[in-house]
Amino acid sequence: MPVFEKRRHAGGKMDPLSLRLFVRTVEEGRITAVAASEHIAAAAVSKRLSELEQSLNAELLTRTNRGVVPTAAGLALLSLARRALRGLDDIPLQMKDFNEGVRGDVRVYANISSLSQFLPQDLKRFTAQHPQVNIHLDENVSTRTLRAVAENAADIGIFTFGDHSAPLEILNYRRDRLALLVPGGHPLRVRTGVRFVETLDHFFIGMRVDSALSVQMARAAAEADRPLRIRMNVASYDVLAMMVDAGLGLALMPEDLARQYAQRLDLAVIRLEDPWAAREIKMCVRRYADLSPAARLLVDHLGSAAAWQDPALRRRRDPGPTR
Repeated sequence: MPVFEKRRHAGGKMDPLSLRLFVRTVEEGRITAVAASEHIAAAAVSKRLSELEQSLNAELLTRTNRGVVPTAAGLALLSLARRALRGLDDIPLQMKDFNEGVRGDVRVYANISSLSQFLPQDLKRFTAQHPQVNIHLDENVSTRTLRAVAENAADIGIFTFGDHSAPLEILNYRRDRLALLVPGGHPLRVRTGVRFVETLDHFFIGMRVDSALSVQMARAAAEADRPLRIRMNVASYDVLAMMVDAGLGLALMPEDLARQYAQRLDLAVIRLEDPWAAREIKMCVRRYADLSPAARLLVDHLGSAAAWQDPALRRRRDPGPTR
């Protein structure tokens, strides 16, 4: 374990290459993997990381036989380093052809419900208006999306609203409603509406276990003191619908999507009557005022698109960040 002197001030200028290698090492978990991808000797990477620790007078990484993991100080530096490196990367983009309009890169994490229903058309309109803004889109579950924004791995997150503790600014985006998808010949097919507890005698096909939908289903079953019978979990609504069509179980999904699948497959869509079936899909940012011009443009565009579709979403922000 490195030994650091006690100093009143950690000094030294930050080397962008060392910061970049530090970020990549935390992401990869192994110095050798970073060395190979960056075409640098592993010893040189290790030396730069040690010099960075000495410069900051803090142990940033815990080295084990299986790789490296960040310390508490390392996690703090990770967020700062990502922000600093992104600022450096943005300089050429923002200065080149400055008069041609807003340009830049925006990192977006979004859950599958927003990607399957709303985002494609919203992003189509945005890119038509701002062709010089590059959007880096990553599909992920709501919990990981919130964490990515909090850790500065993403600028904007789109997630299903619920109980979250990340200190972020939460903004309105869209609403949807869950429905029950059942296969042909199923006894529930004749129903027009159903409560979730009435479905718990049957097997379900679930989305990924850490998705907001799976978490909500498990919570509702626990509140009813009933087991939730999940036959299998899948990663997309397409596969979910095909599994239901094959008679392997029931499924919950956004009602508009369910009706699209029902037009192509032998499926029935039944209204889910539980209060939690009506969902809010939100955007989150660390701090709107600190976003790049390109990211602010995208947030404003998505907010205005939502307000046009649903006047109740006109208020741009919730009263304050979640805690």
